[in-house]
Amino acid sequence: MSLARGREFLSIPGPTNVPDVVLAAMHRPAMDIYSADLLKVTESCLADLKKIFRTESGTTYAYVANGHAAWEAALTNVLSRGDKVLVLASGRFAVGWGDAGAMLGLDVEVLARSWHEAVDPAAVEARLKADVAHAIKAILVVQVDTATGVVNDIAAIRAAIDAAGHPALFMVDAIASIGCMPFEMDLWGIDVAVTASQKGLMMIPGLGFLAASPKARAAHATAGLRASYWDWTNRDQPEGYRKFCGTAPGHALFGQRAAFDLLFAEGLEAAWVRHRALAAAVQAAVEVWSRGGGIAFNVTEPAARAPSVTTVLTPGSDPERLRDFTRTQLGVILGSGLGELSGRAFRIAHMGYVNAPMVLGTLGAIEIGLAALAIPHGAGGVQAAVAALQDHFR
Repeated sequence: MSLARGREFLSIPGPTNVPDVVLAAMHRPAMDIYSADLLKVTESCLADLKKIFRTESGTTYAYVANGHAAWEAALTNVLSRGDKVLVLASGRFAVGWGDAGAMLGLDVEVLARSWHEAVDPAAVEARLKADVAHAIKAILVVQVDTATGVVNDIAAIRAAIDAAGHPALFMVDAIASIGCMPFEMDLWGIDVAVTASQKGLMMIPGLGFLAASPKARAAHATAGLRASYWDWTNRDQPEGYRKFCGTAPGHALFGQRAAFDLLFAEGLEAAWVRHRALAAAVQAAVEVWSRGGGIAFNVTEPAARAPSVTTVLTPGSDPERLRDFTRTQLGVILGSGLGELSGRAFRIAHMGYVNAPMVLGTLGAIEIGLAALAIPHGAGGVQAAVAALQDHFR
């Protein structure tokens, strides 16, 4: 008999859990989009995005859109048809960003990498040094790939670009990392950064965010792909409605304002520490489970495992059986494998509005499911997770 009655645990890597206070902030009547209150909340969110992206010189923008749309906003504002871009692959999402560029008429080159490894900065440096004519106009990378669970070293990639002496724009997708781990736009020399509302920023899907450096703003002046809705110049006008190229997403903005308030009340750096500790607990459990042969990390190098999501391989068994069991019998929803990991993996999210009991509950449900379905695994994963959390407080 199912034990799923009670509050469902959503343990997928986006959309993540939305705090009650955020839901309550959106529970209001329709509003005047020209009101001073709405302009104030818009301006406060754009200002706080600068703190979240860690930029003083960058300009921030918000779109009624998801992360894929933010990709397009980033590309169209700084590039022209026929421009060459270099995609640094580490799974599905940087390649997806490149695919969006190809549909816009960009010349896309992918620096290939397996779905089990982070981007190699040395390979980036070598490729850029070979581009003596500086044909590459932009470099696209994700900080965390939610399909693979890989985290890329953005500072090291920036160092590789500098070592090559290459002038390309450095464009980073921080959709699955902002609010979950260090991100330093100015310090790392990032020219365009994108994120979205529904992961570490603890909101419903529907808001895409972007920050542009002065270098990116200069490129914008001659970009040939500019489009009315995405265009930064259109959104730089003083009227409030222009910030969204029309009707503002009022309810979502009040919700995001509440989510930002929660994040700043905790402290951005404290949120990074929390995510690191919860990731350590999850990874300790998976390490123990992997000793039985039926479970394995997708990312082979521990330092390349993301603090926001862990992708777990299930050699010899169908992960959908486990996902179905935890959902129907225990009320825990795990993420599915994506792309070439479809039918080969499940994903555990530990991002956004999540704490230790929620993570331990998810891990406990998985361990029950592994035993119930006779999936080979080492015993004691949950105990290892508890020990990892105990180490956090020592």
